[in-house]
Amino acid sequence: MAMMMRSPAFPPRRPSHLVRYIVPAFILLCLFYYLSGTSRADIPIKYDSTVGHKDPATSNHDSLNQQGPLRGHEEHTVKEGLVLEKKPEDHVNGAVERPVETLPGSDEKSDKAATGSSDGKEPGHHDDDLDKKPVEVLPGSDDKSKWNSNPGHAPPPANRRHPIDALIRTADDTFKAVLAKESKTLAEAADAYRKRRGRHPPPGFDKWYQFAVDNDAVMVEDFFDQIYHDLNPFWGIDPTRILKEACDYEMTINIRNHTAYAKSDWFWTQIWLNMTSTIEHLLPDMDIALNAMDEPRMVVPWETIDEYMQKEKETRKLIPAKDVIDDFQELRPAEEIQKDSLPVTLPKNWEDTSPYWDIARRGCPPGSPARKADLLETVDATPKFEPSWATPHQYDGYVSNYTLSTEFCHQPDLQGLEGIFIKPLSTSATKILFPMFGGSKLATNNEILLPAPMYWNEEERFTGGKDHGAPWDFKEDRVIWRGVATGGRNSETNWRGFQRHRFVSMANGTKLTRAEEQIEPPTNFQLPSTSYNIAAQKEGRLGKWVSQWTDVGFTDLMCREDYEPKPKDGHCPYTDGQFEVIPGESMAVQFGYKYLPDIDGNSFSGRYLGFLRSTSLPIKSTLWREWHDSRLVAWKHFVPMDNRFGDFYGIMEYFLGYEDSVPAHDEVAEKIATDGKAWAEKVLRKEDMQIYVLRLLLEYARISDERREKMGWVDDLLR
Repeated sequence: MAMMMRSPAFPPRRPSHLVRYIVPAFILLCLFYYLSGTSRADIPIKYDSTVGHKDPATSNHDSLNQQGPLRGHEEHTVKEGLVLEKKPEDHVNGAVERPVETLPGSDEKSDKAATGSSDGKEPGHHDDDLDKKPVEVLPGSDDKSKWNSNPGHAPPPANRRHPIDALIRTADDTFKAVLAKESKTLAEAADAYRKRRGRHPPPGFDKWYQFAVDNDAVMVEDFFDQIYHDLNPFWGIDPTRILKEACDYEMTINIRNHTAYAKSDWFWTQIWLNMTSTIEHLLPDMDIALNAMDEPRMVVPWETIDEYMQKEKETRKLIPAKDVIDDFQELRPAEEIQKDSLPVTLPKNWEDTSPYWDIARRGCPPGSPARKADLLETVDATPKFEPSWATPHQYDGYVSNYTLSTEFCHQPDLQGLEGIFIKPLSTSATKILFPMFGGSKLATNNEILLPAPMYWNEEERFTGGKDHGAPWDFKEDRVIWRGVATGGRNSETNWRGFQRHRFVSMANGTKLTRAEEQIEPPTNFQLPSTSYNIAAQKEGRLGKWVSQWTDVGFTDLMCREDYEPKPKDGHCPYTDGQFEVIPGESMAVQFGYKYLPDIDGNSFSGRYLGFLRSTSLPIKSTLWREWHDSRLVAWKHFVPMDNRFGDFYGIMEYFLGYEDSVPAHDEVAEKIATDGKAWAEKVLRKEDMQIYVLRLLLEYARISDERREKMGWVDDLLR
């Protein structure tokens, strides 16, 4: 009966009718999810190791490389008197949690790491499990199943776009936000200074600004963050001692009556003197102590720097404009100051402790993994890789916070993976803070950074000369690297931990194939984590694939100096069985390749600026800080790489693709290379070095003056 009551216009519903609506709806939902990609909120950016004692006005220089919303330099509410800050604390003791994977779409864990609080505990609390280490994987162990068991990162969910797509998109947004802060007038520049630094600009700020304008500089206050990271601790030291310490040092540049001179004929000193002489007419009297070594020499304990930073914070104020002193002091000749009995120059008690790791880590926060980790008992074996320590600065296995990736306080496994920590070329370190300038440093060193001599001197072997490479489409679609086996003093017992040796091994297809086929375990590296989903690796063809696109090798194995009989032609008996010595290539030849990895040597790589100015794509791995770091955005101007190099194959697969199964992103690589070159030609010129050094030395002259808390430039406020 029920069937008979139906109208012929409404026949019974069949399951197929429902499918017509459900299936299209499901497809549309999936398509929407796929096209939405990865939001910026997915990228963990909030981890903060507190190295450098960051605070809203003096934070470290990582704002451009956080890969997410700009942070670390919160603007101040400015008024006469003490500066009101948005956050009451400058840092958190030991705010370093055990590495955890940040799940896409959730910042909860990275928030905890940034603040140091967890589960309602007060900032600064240290959980006992900080001492717990990630699972250790020994690449050379007898258990061959572990050769491919690098724990790495969690694989991304299915149907997600590649993590590098999200990182590049975020880098573009970050760069746009920074450019929006450009100052167009002197008044805007002074206002940006006061908001970011919490005090008036130094005397001579107007002349500095005009010099920058005359040289077509891009004026963004953030670009000078490194200056304040370096100088702010000196506000905690008596200015008369700063002056005496600098004057008494063994190698100095002296400036009197707008004339720079130096007694030392050391080539670095002469190059820095040449640079300083180009701006001497704008400089007040001062003495500049110089570090002539490759390696930095100061590692002041974190606790001591913390005390100095607290004192600096107390001096940070905007005094009434009518009370401001707008000139610098005139100094007596350096020879007269050296004769003064007071203040007493403190003994430096130079240390040559080995390994250097034990010196370097005292600059880390007390609760950090580096401070709490045991020292390695030996490096005479395959290194231990613990890639989970890298998760705070990575997103799905790729560097998402470049500045943090260059810090080692949260990465205790690096003590056995970097030559500087194992056996530096030379070690002479002090715990005493004094105003010594240098060209590069680690995150915990306390030198004041200048542009490195080779950057100013523009030697062709570092820059490539006038040849910056052919257009992208005419380049070899491959990676090239040439270099000497530096990084420190390698020997029979320690070379396995050196970074350049590791990179050359990882670019050797034969070594990779033998490891894949379990013929020979890796001696000094680890196969990539399966979570990277490298197509060639899944097919057992990683070595063959890498051989197709690498041209990598040593030009000199740098045998230890006392090895007898003396090896010839760059060979070394204890590493000859592992590496072939191959001919070098000029920078001009290297610029004929698309991809240029840049790997640290004894300290920073002097070729980096040349790579950035080329038409090729730099792939940068480093632990070293330089003057220009605040000006570059990772994934916008260069490609960052973790210091373990585990992400190297994933980076290259993204750009090169793999046969028909993985698409290439050649046009993306070209854009980063092109953008990096164009930006370097705007903000990394010799003129930009002059502008940076002039600003730096004006600030340095102020902190060396007994009247420093009342000194400044306020003409814009008096009009």
